[in-house]
Amino acid sequence: MSTRYQYRPAASERYSSPLLKAVGLHLLVAILLFASFSSAPEFEPAKPIVQATLVQLDSMSPSTTPTDQKIAGEAQQSRSPRADEEALEKQREQQQAAEAARAEQAEQARQAQAEAQRKAAEAERQAEAEAEQKAADAAAAAERRQAEEARKAAEAQAARERAAAEAERKKAEEEARRKAQEEARRKAAEEAERKAAQEAERRREQERVAREQREREAAKASALNELLGEETEFQQAQADRIGDQVAASYDDVIRRYVSQQWRRPPTARNGMVVEVRLSMLPTGQITDAVVIRSSGDPGFDQSAVQAVKNVGRIPEMQQLSSENPAEFNRLYRQRNLRFRPEDLSF
Repeated sequence: MSTRYQYRPAASERYSSPLLKAVGLHLLVAILLFASFSSAPEFEPAKPIVQATLVQLDSMSPSTTPTDQKIAGEAQQSRSPRADEEALEKQREQQQAAEAARAEQAEQARQAQAEAQRKAAEAERQAEAEAEQKAADAAAAAERRQAEEARKAAEAQAARERAAAEAERKKAEEEARRKAQEEARRKAAEEAERKAAQEAERRREQERVAREQREREAAKASALNELLGEETEFQQAQADRIGDQVAASYDDVIRRYVSQQWRRPPTARNGMVVEVRLSMLPTGQITDAVVIRSSGDPGFDQSAVQAVKNVGRIPEMQQLSSENPAEFNRLYRQRNLRFRPEDLSF
C-alpha cells in the first residue's frame, strides 16, 4: 500500500507571501503615482481676476481714495496665483488619495480572491488527503481482514492436521496395545502350557521315584530278611549296595533338574568335565554350589554352578529325608556332581 506525502506550509510561509505581495503592490502604486505627477501637463498661471465692488459711502475717507483702491487690487491679484496652486495641489492630493483607495480596494479584493482560492485549494487538498486516508484505511482494513482470514484458515488447517495426527497416534497406540495383549496372552498360554508340562513331568517323576523307592525298600527288606542270621559285615554290604541304588535313582532326578537349567556357553567343548559340590537341606533346597575340580574353562565351570543354583529346590529329596533321614544326610547333605557338555549328565 503506497502512502502519498502531503506538503503543508508552515505558518511563517503562509503569512510572508501575502505580506510581500502587499508591499510590492504599494510600491507599484507609488511608482505609478510618481510617474503620473512627473508627466502631468503644466497649467498656465491663472490670470488674476479683478473683482470690483462698488461701495456707496456717505462720506469720503482716506481708505476709499483711489490710491487705496489700487493697493487693494494689487493685493487681490497677488493672492490669486497662490490660491490656484493650492487648489491644484489639493486636487492632486485628492486624486492620489482616490487612486490609493482604489488600489487598496483592488489589493484587498485580490487578497480576498487569493485567500478564497487558497482556502478552496486547501479544502481540495484536505478532501484529497481525507479521501486518500479513507482509501488507505480501507486498504489496510482489507489487508487485515485477509490476514485474519488467512490466519484463521491456517489455524483451522493446523487443527485438522493435529486432529489427524492425534487420531493416527491413538490408532497406532491401540494397535500396539492390541498386539502387546495378544503377545502377552500367547506367552501366558505358552508359559502355562510349559508349566503344566513340567508339573506333569514332575508328578510322573515323583511317582516313578516313589515306586522305585518302594521297590528298593521292599527289596532291601527282603534281602535283610534273607540275610538274617548271617554275618553283620555281609548285611552291611548289602545295605550299602541298596543305598547306592537309591542314590543312583535320586542322582537321575537331580541330573534332570540341573539339565533343564543349564545353558551351553559358547566355549563349551565335548570332553570337558567339571565337578561341582552342592549343599542341600532336608527340604530339598540347594544352599550352595562350588567347583571342586575345574574343566579348565571358566565359562563352562560357571555355567555348571549357575545351573545347579538355578534349580533352587528338588521336592523329591524331601520325601527321602522324611523316610530315611540318615540316608539323606549320608548321601545328599553334600553331593559331588560331574558335568559333561556332550550328554548333560553328572
